Amino acid sequence: MRARHTAAVTLLLMLAPVSACTTGPTLENQEEVTAPPGDSKHLTIGSAGFTESDLLAQMYALLLDRAGYSTEIISVTNREIYEPALENGQIDVVPEYAATFADWLNAKKNGADATPVGSPDLATTMKALRALAAPRGLTVLDPGRAVDQNAFAVTSAYAAEHHLKSLSDLGRSGLPVRLAAGDECVQRPYCAPGLKKTYGIDITGVDPKGVGTTQAKQAVQSGRDQMVLTTTTDATLDDFGLVLLADDKHLQNADYLVPVVNRSRAGSEGVRTALGKLNTVLTTKDLARLNEQVDSWRRLPEDVARTYLRSHGLIPGD
Repeated sequence: MRARHTAAVTLLLMLAPVSACTTGPTLENQEEVTAPPGDSKHLTIGSAGFTESDLLAQMYALLLDRAGYSTEIISVTNREIYEPALENGQIDVVPEYAATFADWLNAKKNGADATPVGSPDLATTMKALRALAAPRGLTVLDPGRAVDQNAFAVTSAYAAEHHLKSLSDLGRSGLPVRLAAGDECVQRPYCAPGLKKTYGIDITGVDPKGVGTTQAKQAVQSGRDQMVLTTTTDATLDDFGLVLLADDKHLQNADYLVPVVNRSRAGSEGVRTALGKLNTVLTTKDLARLNEQVDSWRRLPEDVARTYLRSHGLIPGD
């Protein structure tokens, strides 16, 4: 039996005691990292509160239900709150992104100015992530095929006119490019500086309309800008006549989807096996389509998740 989402306000009140720990180590200070893998039969799954995280949390819950666990899902939009709750066992499982979470844990341990440990190489990123997670009593399960990375899109007409399939093609073209993105793009190495250094793209300016926002995509659709920063799981590109250019030199970090669990409560082989089944089917394109069903078709994440898992034989039908 699975409980539905708990209201975010209620959750924030429940987790208030751990919020004071968000600026530094929690379990590291308590020497509680040697506990054997646990197998609690009631598991709390955390969602970060956006569509993709909600979908993944629902799929995790359905797979764990199928494996004989009882589950509930709670929504916390702030990693500074849900990560300490994961360490403390108030949350047992969360969907995360490998490179982003590795860099977040690294900054938590070594300070905001610490050299990033996430990289475009998945194996290197996972090694760093697991080394940072283990002392906090967390286990990072195996990543799947789905990845949610930053990505760059142009109109299909622009791509066809200039014979563009990749960012390297755009760099070789010598075309001046005004980029619709977040204002931080000017300084972030994965954005304007990286496009210039790695691909030789002539970025003439950054139009600060946000990452993958409707306004940013409309600016490219209208011709005001030539390219937009979005993500690999953006399901609305077709609506604006946009296509992604391949990141063929791997500028972006390896933000593959990974389940992260509290070792003492959910570190068992049963949990690992149940959640690992999703790795056999879920792709980046699948995730984009699932996001679209929620964001554009207004379907409930739970219904979309259930339909997807049933279609792949991972849970039984009615």
